[in-house]
Amino acid sequence: MPTDPLPVSNEKINLPTEAIHKVTVPLARFLKIEAAAGALLLVTTVLAVAVANSAWAEPFLSIWSSPAGAQIGAFGFHRSLLHWINDGLMTLFFFVVALELKREIVLGELRHIRLALLPLAGAIGGMFFPALVFLVLMRGRAEAHGWGVVMATDTAFVIGCLALLGSRIPSSLRIFLLSLAIFDDVGAILVVAFGYGGSLSFTALCLSFLVLAIITIISRLGVRSVPVYFLLGLVTWLCFDSSGIHPTIAGVLLGLMTPARSWVNDERLRAILNQVLSYPRGEHWSGDTVDRKDLGKAGAAARESLSPLERIEMRLHPWVGFAIMPIFALANAGVRLPGADFGQPLILAIGAGLVLGKPLGVFLMSWLAVRLGLATLFPGLTWPVLAAGCFLTGIGFTMSIFIAGLAFPASIQADAKIGILMASVISATLGVTALWLTSRNGRLGQHRSESLTRL
Repeated sequence: MPTDPLPVSNEKINLPTEAIHKVTVPLARFLKIEAAAGALLLVTTVLAVAVANSAWAEPFLSIWSSPAGAQIGAFGFHRSLLHWINDGLMTLFFFVVALELKREIVLGELRHIRLALLPLAGAIGGMFFPALVFLVLMRGRAEAHGWGVVMATDTAFVIGCLALLGSRIPSSLRIFLLSLAIFDDVGAILVVAFGYGGSLSFTALCLSFLVLAIITIISRLGVRSVPVYFLLGLVTWLCFDSSGIHPTIAGVLLGLMTPARSWVNDERLRAILNQVLSYPRGEHWSGDTVDRKDLGKAGAAARESLSPLERIEMRLHPWVGFAIMPIFALANAGVRLPGADFGQPLILAIGAGLVLGKPLGVFLMSWLAVRLGLATLFPGLTWPVLAAGCFLTGIGFTMSIFIAGLAFPASIQADAKIGILMASVISATLGVTALWLTSRNGRLGQHRSESLTRL
């Protein structure tokens, strides 16, 4: 007959600790700080620029053009190291971006349609206005093809800038800017896929959607094997790579297809765990016994109580923030500054698009969406704070450099990168300063109001 579980001390309800936990536990806390990824990205960017302007510039820059690939019999797949980073590793980046977007829409703040429409409207304005500014300034020039460079916002750097201000700014602004950056990234990758791809291969494109259909079917049938989905995801990437559409679109589509609902609900989880807890103490968990099977079932239930989306995001997010993004910065941000002409039309057009067009578009479209009754402001978010935060959206580092590598020939990519770096630094400075002044004035106004109330 089942017996009630005996009371245990607080020590015993925690997992046992090992020596390695002295390293992993502080590291886990470090990984939870979102701004740390932005700080590391900044360090690697500065390092890339410094090395590119040093005596080691030639060997450093030549590393990324080194060939890498695999040969299996007559079949060979060889690309440069830079290609593998920008098309391969960045697919994981966009996969995580799509996971974050779906999580926010299904489980987070964006599940409320009028709240979701605010950053969506801001993202649309933040893509249209800077592209328009860029096209006006570059009209009649071949470089006008690079209008997509000024469309995206760098999430890591924006969160890093917000972290500098701490509790001075409302959390609703963080949610707004994070949501807007995710919408921006998805919009930018769609622009990349269809605006900067090659000639279309309809056979490869049809195969891509066939594999996606297979993934949908086996997911509905209950297949839960990660290796199976990884293999099918790799095939999807290869198909898109051959189709003429940029292969990173595979990451977005697979991320949006990832289930956001858990397989085991809370009620079932509690019932399964209570079944295990009802066993008496003793060494009876080994062997092919009912006890052991129940214990294995409890482990699977605990794992499956989190949705696949949440589990995959938790595993991949540290790798993207602390490995993929710094590697991308090292491979792409290296640009030689001596002799550069900072008055080049391309540099000025990128700067104007990001520094002026981006915040103007975000604010005006957000205001218009609220004015028309389509969206509502996030709780605790005011128009002055939103206007100040909009300057940060001009930080376009990661996606801007990514698109520049596709839109421009190698001869002018250095000018594009200089424009992006300058615009990002100016936007970050303006945004942090404006938010500091806005929050300071807000607090002064609050203190004065409290003083008058006491009088």
